Amino acid sequence: MAGTLKRLAILGSTGTIGQSTLSIVEQFPERYSVASLAAGRNVDEAFAQAVRWRPRLISMATEDLAGELAGRLRDAGVSGVDVAHGTEGTVACSTHAEADFVVSAIVGVAGLEATHAAILAGKPVGLANKECMVAAGEILTRAARERNVPILPIDSEHNAVHQCMRVGAHAEVKTIWLTASGGPFRQLPLEQFAGITPEQALKHPTWVMGRRITIDSATMLNKGLEIIEACRLFDVLPSQVRVTVHPQSTVHSLVEFVDGSILAQISVTDMRLPILYALAYPERPASTLTFDLAALRRLDFEQPDFERFPCLRLAYEAAEMGGAHAIALNAADEVAVEAFLERRIPFPGIARTIEAVLASTPEAHPATIPEVLAADQLARQMARQIVA
Repeated sequence: MAGTLKRLAILGSTGTIGQSTLSIVEQFPERYSVASLAAGRNVDEAFAQAVRWRPRLISMATEDLAGELAGRLRDAGVSGVDVAHGTEGTVACSTHAEADFVVSAIVGVAGLEATHAAILAGKPVGLANKECMVAAGEILTRAARERNVPILPIDSEHNAVHQCMRVGAHAEVKTIWLTASGGPFRQLPLEQFAGITPEQALKHPTWVMGRRITIDSATMLNKGLEIIEACRLFDVLPSQVRVTVHPQSTVHSLVEFVDGSILAQISVTDMRLPILYALAYPERPASTLTFDLAALRRLDFEQPDFERFPCLRLAYEAAEMGGAHAIALNAADEVAVEAFLERRIPFPGIARTIEAVLASTPEAHPATIPEVLAADQLARQMARQIVA
């Protein structure tokens, strides 16, 4: 594959993963170029990206934003860049005829239809959007298997698992160990949780991430979503996926094999490394992302406390149920996190909201993307009522 230019469709181009992906395109111009960008709501950043990368197509969240961007490109004398909007625009980006590889990095289920469309179009997907896999993993993995389309995880933990699993056969895998930093409240006394502010929860000890994922890391719901994602991506049972709290965040995940061997993937805490791995797979291009072995002086691993992090227990329950319960877990969390950031509920209210929604969710296994989105909307409605 070296020597062939890979043209990328980047969904969520103005977010942290999107921008990191573009920095890799900048670093490896002989390997990667940009075919299309789905840019969301940030017109300034979308304009800068359109001018710099000259994609064939760029999509904005709404018609008004698309009109504003098209006007600014026209005024700047930039031609040859089509501007689209909404879900249709994102799908057009992900299925663009010139795109060879799709980076799915839109937060939440907003990127679900476009990711599914990319797989149906036979395009390899680098998945940085765990919500897609949680809500519709059964549908996405089935479609990918039928079309022999690779889904390569960009999430650092699943990317690490993918790397470790290259060593052994699927039947030889005993346990997947996902590492968690434990977030900012790993040692905070439980009785102080009710007083946690959004500002405190947004201070992650090791990673720089978006707002929702940072709060999810503080509640460990992020790790819960990753348990479900691991089950779907690697075709394992929830009982085969374990979480270990590893505050140093140097070991990104481990895979334990049936013979007792454990393989760990270790690298810098920089999202460009898993992105580059997914883009280049099965190659490993040389990069400047080196790891200082002195950082391994100390490695702590401890059991997660389910009382401190009830979201983790709820995620295991949803993983066992699958279908509508996995969808509800993600949807309720999104609503609850937003309410917490807006100071409408306290920090422990996030888990309470999710638990109440899961308790009211009937068992069902949506078979199509519209059914998944309908279940998602229903769970959000329930969560909003509980929050109110």
